[in-house]
Amino acid sequence: MVPLPGTWGAMRIVSRLEQAAGLDRFVSFGQRMARLLPPGRLRDCLHGVWLGHPVHPVLVQAPLGAWLSAAALDGWQAVDAWRGSGRRPAAEQAAGRLAAFGVVAVVPAALAGAADWSEQHEQQMRVGVVHLLAVTAAAGLYAASFAAGDPGRSRALRFAGLAAAGAGGLLGGHISFRQAGGANHAEAVPHLVEPGWHDLCTTASLPDDGPARMLLGEVPLLIVADGARVYALADRCSHLSGALSDGDLAEGCVTCPWHGSVFRLADGSVARGPATAPQPVFDTRIRDGVLQVCLPGAG
Repeated sequence: MVPLPGTWGAMRIVSRLEQAAGLDRFVSFGQRMARLLPPGRLRDCLHGVWLGHPVHPVLVQAPLGAWLSAAALDGWQAVDAWRGSGRRPAAEQAAGRLAAFGVVAVVPAALAGAADWSEQHEQQMRVGVVHLLAVTAAAGLYAASFAAGDPGRSRALRFAGLAAAGAGGLLGGHISFRQAGGANHAEAVPHLVEPGWHDLCTTASLPDDGPARMLLGEVPLLIVADGARVYALADRCSHLSGALSDGDLAEGCVTCPWHGSVFRLADGSVARGPATAPQPVFDTRIRDGVLQVCLPGAG
């Protein structure tokens, strides 16, 4: 199936943003600002650790829903004006209130987005800069509509704001789906491992001074031997695929060396973001001097 020229052209333009090194100065500044909020409960809350996936896509529904509803009322008003049916002050007031709610609701969504954006790859962050500019322009246009005075000018500013928000949404979708920002990068592991127990290595080759990386077929595993117990987790971080075997161990947890996500060895749960999805954890046992692993739910 041949892609529509307009769609193909839009994606080519957006894809070029990934390589726009001129945006890096804004990326660097924005990252420093976003990281003024240190790792901890508030930052984890913004990432969506408590939810199990990024909270930013949930929060953006509020401003976009309000602005779309305002556009429906504005469209109704525009048709009435064209027909000469007269003004509907109640509809105008409702559209203004919806626009105002969207401007307020965009703030927590932007904070959550900034927290996620500051812990992504540079290509994602370049697109994210333009995404932020588009959303900021949308909020500014909606705010300007409050002081426009004339209902027609207010409607025009709100429609312009919706167009800017739509452009921002396109870029956000590109980051989420084309660039896999916020996706669970460990999701495929259960589908790459056969059910049942698998021989992994001899006990003599187990690490005794830190984490080790071993392959189960094509799936890399993090192996940590702690006394009589051996932990086995998927090695690629669920956040953005960093190698956990290159990370640090402390207090029963491993820290991803790329963006600082912390996972508990015992169950793979997230102890600290930006990761929101847990790591797949393998059961382990030793039979005849051989370490065997089994992933519950594999296949």
